[in-house]
Amino acid sequence: MRRIDWAGLMRVGLGPQSAGGLGLRPQEFWRLSPVELRIMLGMAGEAAPVGRNRLEALMAAFPDGRKGGGNGGT
Repeated sequence: MRRIDWAGLMRVGLGPQSAGGLGLRPQEFWRLSPVELRIMLGMAGEAAPVGRNRLEALMAAFPDGRKGGGNGGT
């Protein structure tokens, strides 16, 4: 589970637009879900980088085929 950086989200959500914030009033900020706030910040489509454990799990689940097997191998 990913932790939410509330201090950072509050800083950018409540911060003035002149400083790169959204300039939200406190009641507006607290009515937003974390997902809505991420969308407003343009962070909605970011994918987390693949770590070593995840890469190894993917490699085990989808091993490379034999050369010439028709899956792009030569």
